[in-house]
Amino acid sequence: MASNSIASASHGQQLPKTTSRCLTPSFTATHDFEVTSYPLLQGIGVEKLVSSTVFSVGGFNWTISFFPDGVRHGSFGNASAFLNCFSPDKDVRARFTLNLLDKSGTQVTKFEEMEYIFTPKCVYRGYAQFIGKSWLKSWSDSNGSFIIRCVLTVIGESHSEVKRSRVLVPWPNLQGQLEGMRKKGEGADVTFSVCGNLFHAHRCLLAARSLVFKAELFGPMKEKATRSIKVEDIEPLVFEALLHFVYTDSMPDDEHSKDWNMAKLQHLLVAADRYGLDGLKALCESKLCECIDVETVATTLVLAEQHHCKDLQEACVEFMAPQNVLQAVMATDGFKHLVASCPLLMKDILHKISRTD
Repeated sequence: MASNSIASASHGQQLPKTTSRCLTPSFTATHDFEVTSYPLLQGIGVEKLVSSTVFSVGGFNWTISFFPDGVRHGSFGNASAFLNCFSPDKDVRARFTLNLLDKSGTQVTKFEEMEYIFTPKCVYRGYAQFIGKSWLKSWSDSNGSFIIRCVLTVIGESHSEVKRSRVLVPWPNLQGQLEGMRKKGEGADVTFSVCGNLFHAHRCLLAARSLVFKAELFGPMKEKATRSIKVEDIEPLVFEALLHFVYTDSMPDDEHSKDWNMAKLQHLLVAADRYGLDGLKALCESKLCECIDVETVATTLVLAEQHHCKDLQEACVEFMAPQNVLQAVMATDGFKHLVASCPLLMKDILHKISRTD
């Protein structure tokens, strides 16, 4: 129940909060490989290469390999460029581009980023048709120099990370604190007298929660002596429960004790309706629906009719519908009260029950 959870939370802090997330680490770096004296490299032969120095990204060693006369398969008159992962002992996932830049750093080619898996058996990935040899010969400057720029991202293995909150945030306890002030009478500015029992409360909170209390305490028809108000026709235990709801939005913790029987719940529903506490009224209606029996169903039905509790009324009629149950109910004093108090309702109920048979 809500009241029990509030009560237990008020004695301690919120439980430590943990969250988790999936992490996929990545490492990005750029390496420029300058090729000089390109004309001297022409005719070096297919599958012959020049290589950059080794550079490290993501815990793996890499080189850029340039084949001035291309590779045996797929180059077709083009120079080739590849990225090489040095002796990986496991598969390496990487995204990269290789592009040609002139000596001033202006990009000449524009290849889209590619993603490959480098394996121990396949360490070269790249472009067999990187740039046309004849175009490169006519384009390269007097020294035949250019730059191959590699932008490389190594993608690590995904793993989960659990994060624990460093700060334990106290559990929200506004209801418990307000209820504590009410019970201690701290700051109270109005007192209710119920059958000789005094209940201290805070008029602003009462007015905020109930339009009836608001009119009684602040409206034009307010009590002349609003510091002390006498309450008629409500038992102290019921009024205590009503105030508890006003301060906490919940039923009292001891509602299942021997003092809280069906009749007390019925009286609390009447009090909730009297003060316009629809939330409390709905709680009482729900609990009364759960504990309908032969002895109380008739009086509960009268209550439901008088206080416009449609769901409770339907639950009572449904309970009485079986012929054997109806006969047992008709033998109770509550049924006589039902017939005397609500004859038209009784007629309608019997009609509904007869239609279901």
